[in-house]
Amino acid sequence: MAAAVQANGLPVRTYPCNNEKYEVAALYQQALKAGAVAVAGPLTQPGVAALVAIQDMPVTTLALNVVEMPRSDALYFFGLPPESEARQVAQWSTRQGLLSATIVRTDSVLSKRLAQAFADSWKRAGGIVQSEIVYGGDPLPLRLIPADPGNMVFLAAESAQARLIRPYINMALPIYATSQAFAGNGSNLVNYDLAEVRFVDMPWVVQPDHPAVMIYAHASPPLPHDMERLYALGVDAYRLLQVLYQHDMSNALPLDGVTGKLRLNGHVVEREAVLSVMREGQGLAMDYKPPVDPKTLSTGEAKLPAESQPR
Repeated sequence: MAAAVQANGLPVRTYPCNNEKYEVAALYQQALKAGAVAVAGPLTQPGVAALVAIQDMPVTTLALNVVEMPRSDALYFFGLPPESEARQVAQWSTRQGLLSATIVRTDSVLSKRLAQAFADSWKRAGGIVQSEIVYGGDPLPLRLIPADPGNMVFLAAESAQARLIRPYINMALPIYATSQAFAGNGSNLVNYDLAEVRFVDMPWVVQPDHPAVMIYAHASPPLPHDMERLYALGVDAYRLLQVLYQHDMSNALPLDGVTGKLRLNGHVVEREAVLSVMREGQGLAMDYKPPVDPKTLSTGEAKLPAESQPR
């Protein structure tokens, strides 16, 4: 899709893969022999690990996952690691003046990773972790979280568990989460359970009317929510690969991408997601402004609600 929109873009050839861990090296050489001047992929961590084992990249290569390994050749990394969102939540909430956090997580591997990433970043910023609650079905510890000024909750849970946990937490407490807590705007009634939860996500999901998003068509028929995020990753990966191939980093970055604001830190693309909130069953960017209904306008001025009318 990005290739169809981008002017003078690189043509795209795809190489199907059944097992990236074992097939990536051979497919990479196959692409080079076919004349590839830039390569995007693979997607999985085992696949990227196999790619990293190749010592020198002869062409610009953008791996669609992130591994902690410095590179000085033509290999770059871009992905959607949920831990980076947890770190952004810590940074955003400290900027809001919050001082202490209660971490609520489940026993899943992903939840533990999110909790650890948040706690590390939160402590580095000077925040205090009051406690860590592992939710196993007992709501009492959640109800006892103190709603003291400056306290917050980091909800390190995926969407199904987050919807179970949130109703037991005092509404006076600011609650933050990652995009893992949000399963899309297709089920308003389900989303009501996440009322006022602040989370980070990509413009593709929470800002469909953003100019950087509107120029790219969504898949038809619509994809499942998790696949929509990968679709958006593909759009930005193509755009980034163009920038890297043309060595235009100083002019083209940061990039206003459909997955977020994209910057290059060494050989890793860092993504700044959009701070969002669950409100009336919808996940919306915090700075979202609803369109003005022409029926509410009179002679170019907005009518005030009855209780706001001057007396």
